[in-house]
Parts: sequence; C-alpha cells; structure tokens
Amino acid sequence: MEVCVRCRFRSDPYPAAVLFDRDGTLIRDVPYNADPRRVEPMPGAREALDRLRAAGVPVGVVTNQSGVARGLIGRDELRAVNARVEELLGPFDVWAICEHGEDDGCDCRKPMPGLILRAAAALGVRPADCVVIGDIGRDMGAAQAAGARGILVPTKVTLIAEVLAAPERAGDIAAAVEAALAPPAPGRRPRVLVARSDSLGDVLLAGPAVRAVATVADVTLLAGPRGRAAAELLPGADRVIEWAAPWVDADPDPVDPAHVDRLVERVRSEEPDAALILTSFHQSPLPMALLLRLAGVPWIGAISEDYPGSLLDLRHRVDGDPPESERMLSLAMAAGFPAAGRGLAVRRPLPDVSGLAGPGYVVVHPGTSAPARAWPREHFARAVRLLAAEGREVVVTGGADERELTAYVAGRDAVDLGGKLDLPELAAVLDGAAAVVVANTGPAHLAAAVGAPVVSLFAPTVPAERWAPYGVPRVVLGDQTAPCAGTRALTCPVPGHPCLSSVSPADVVDAVRRIARPVASPFMEEVTR
Repeated sequence: MEVCVRCRFRSDPYPAAVLFDRDGTLIRDVPYNADPRRVEPMPGAREALDRLRAAGVPVGVVTNQSGVARGLIGRDELRAVNARVEELLGPFDVWAICEHGEDDGCDCRKPMPGLILRAAAALGVRPADCVVIGDIGRDMGAAQAAGARGILVPTKVTLIAEVLAAPERAGDIAAAVEAALAPPAPGRRPRVLVARSDSLGDVLLAGPAVRAVATVADVTLLAGPRGRAAAELLPGADRVIEWAAPWVDADPDPVDPAHVDRLVERVRSEEPDAALILTSFHQSPLPMALLLRLAGVPWIGAISEDYPGSLLDLRHRVDGDPPESERMLSLAMAAGFPAAGRGLAVRRPLPDVSGLAGPGYVVVHPGTSAPARAWPREHFARAVRLLAAEGREVVVTGGADERELTAYVAGRDAVDLGGKLDLPELAAVLDGAAAVVVANTGPAHLAAAVGAPVVSLFAPTVPAERWAPYGVPRVVLGDQTAPCAGTRALTCPVPGHPCLSSVSPADVVDAVRRIARPVASPFMEEVTR
C-alpha cells in the first residue's frame, strides 16, 4: 500500500478529515485507466473539495487499484493518472492506495479498514473523527470497519442493497460534503417491500429471499389471501399486507378501482425505499410494478423477460430451471442483498403439540389444491393401514374443507387432525414427524421449512426440479415423463391419472422406510442429557 501525505492543520476538531474514494466518486469510473487524458471529474467534485479546503478540513483519497496487481496498470501510469486528478481537482493532503488483488489477503483493500487507518495515521487524526465518502458498499464497509463515518453517493452501478445499508446517503458529492461538515443526523432503518402474491407454498419458498433482504432492511411482505398465514410464519418479515391481486388466482374477482386504490395508499403509507416483486416463471411482475410506482416506490426489482419500460430499476433474468426458492433468492442477491441461508425456515418457537401423537409418527396429508396433483384416496388409506401394520403411529392432516377426506384416509388406524390445526400448529406437527407423505401442495413446503423428510407424490404438471420439497431428504414418486408433464393442468388431462395412480401404497411405505428419521430411545435420551 502506498501512502503520500501533505501537512495541513485546523483548529475545529470535526471532521478531522474527509477521505474520498477515487473512481465513481471524484472522477468518472474508467476501469483500469492508465491514460491521464481519460480522467474526467464527477460533476461538482472540484467545488465540493474547495468547500472543504476553505473550511480548513484535510482531504484525502483512499482507493483500490487492483489493476497494478493484475498487470493492467503500471505504477508510473497510476501516478500519472493521480497527478492528473490533482491537476483537475486540486491537491490532496493524503493518498492511500491499495495495489493488491482480490485474493491477496491484504488488510488495505476496501472493505478492509487499512486504507482509512493509514490515511488517518498519516494525517495525525483519529479514524473516528474522519468521514469517508464513496459510491459503493466497499467504501462504506471500510469506513465502518475503521470506525469512521461513511456517506454514500450512489451511482448507476451502486446496488440497491448497498444504498439501503449505507449509514448515510447523499444525492451528489456536494450534498455529501455539506453533510460531512454537520453532525450526523439520526436515521431510520431502510424499508423494503417484498411481494409474493400467490399461495402458501409459494410464500414459504420466498423465505430465503426475504431473509436476505432482512439483513439490511425492515421487510413488509405483500401477500395474497392464500399466502397470508405463511407470510406471518416467515423469519425476517416485520409486517404483512394482504391484498388479492386480480391477475394471480385461477378465478379472480373483477378489477375494482377502489380495491387498487386501497393498495396504492397502503403501500404509500409504508414509505418503502425499495421493492422486490417475486413471481413464478409464468407470471409477470409488471402489473404489480405499475401499482408500486403509483404508490411512489422509488426502486423496484423483479425477474422479467418482458420489456419493463420505466417500471423496473432491476430487470433480472435467470438461466436454466433452478429450484423456485433459489430463483427468488437470485433476485435478492442481484440487488446486492447477502444470502442469510438458503434453506426454508419458519419462525420459532412453534406451538406445543406434543400431546397429539407419540414419538416417531408419520404424517400423511392427502389433500391438494388441484385434482391433477392428487394421489387416489384409496391409495392413501391403504398406505396408512400398511404403515400402522408396521407399528408406526400415523397422523392424518388436512384443512377444514378436507375433513371428510382425512376421516376416510385415517379410518381406525390413524389420528385424524383434519380441520383441527392452524398453520403454526400444522408446522409443529410436521416438525415432530419422522416423515411426511404429501403431494405437491403447500404443506409439502411447510414440511421442508421445518426440516422434515418428505415422500413427495409429485404430479409432473409442473417440473419437480423446480417445485419438489427443497433442502430436505426426499423421495419423489410419480412418473415425471407422463403426457401431462409441464402442462400446469389443474385437472388431469390423461385418462386414469397414470402419473400418480401408478404409484402403489407399498411404494410409499418403502419410501418412508428409506428416509424416516430415527426415533431416539428413552435410554439414548437419558444418555445425551
């Protein structure tokens, strides 16, 4: 690292110095520039620096220049470029330059604090009394690591997560300097609205993306009526807004201007700094983006193949056919939010349901949201009898509208909890299961979110590689090459429903044997206490 210093003095103790990033902050960013003729000051940079000089505040440059390590810039060329910077912007009291590459392991490459610590030492001031002005998250990270005050001046290359995470923000370098000359103003935590408008399982799969955003901001989760209960279970969601989007459900209500206006006003009252719209591959984010723009949301990101015009600030695209949760997380990461774990999760603690069944039980959930995804009820009932014959306790679950189905499947061999559980209680029951037998429906993703092994009776109307239970031990049963594959059919278009009817109850029992969690014996529990 190179440090050059000039002597300055000032009686006013704060700020003791203002340290600037070079590229993108003081001058236009020309990657690996070795030509002094290409140096162009950012608008207002000279005037802002002169404002500090007139106030007697030392000014310096703290800059990463990995082009030296990569052999793209020579040291003499770097000095010539910096000399041109001073020719255009005036003299600096200190230059601190990191010439190392990304993998060199130095302590000076931002976001490490070394440049700021050394610049402050060269000026004879405390890092805590310095202000760092830059245009990306690395600059703010270095300031924080050194104990200095950071002010971000975003540009087109600044990720929205970096903008939201910045301790202070300014619209341009002149405003940043005026802020630096004043004590820091108290701020609020950034707010991001995350929208996922469809069903329970879709909202649960959004969990990793929501947690990523929550590392930086308070999260308001906008969900539809079918997904609200799941939204309230997601770690990282601070608030939930329920709104039925008229372009999502198979049988939507007519468009109602008053209904739309209520959403716009509700979102406006939240004053979000940004929004991410999470959608499936067959959905467009643009209707929601339009409403959020009308609500005044200044930055919006989404995955979109359609041309978004002025509706999106981040138009993200995804290659291949990744699992749905990874697809949504990729949008959050493209916006700069760091992943906070890739698995599904729910808020804990969950309700105490320990009295409902003994240890090692298997949950069988026979219901689905679409007939095309259903395994025959007779097969479910037979599988319950076979599991019970092996000595396994079986618990059958379902919604209030599925009581007749769960009673039939449970018979005399299982505990029937149909219609008796809310979503947190269902999560708790799944959490204690040795295994869960379920079709491609919301509780399959809830089982994955609590870490339960899943026997997935999966109709191929949507691809299993995208929608099968994620991140847990699983066995996927069903003919994934059946003629209905990829049709997104709600009712089976093939006589006899062969993709699932060909799966026998014995196949399910065998799959349970393969993935069921072992039951700890009382002796082992005593030993491990």
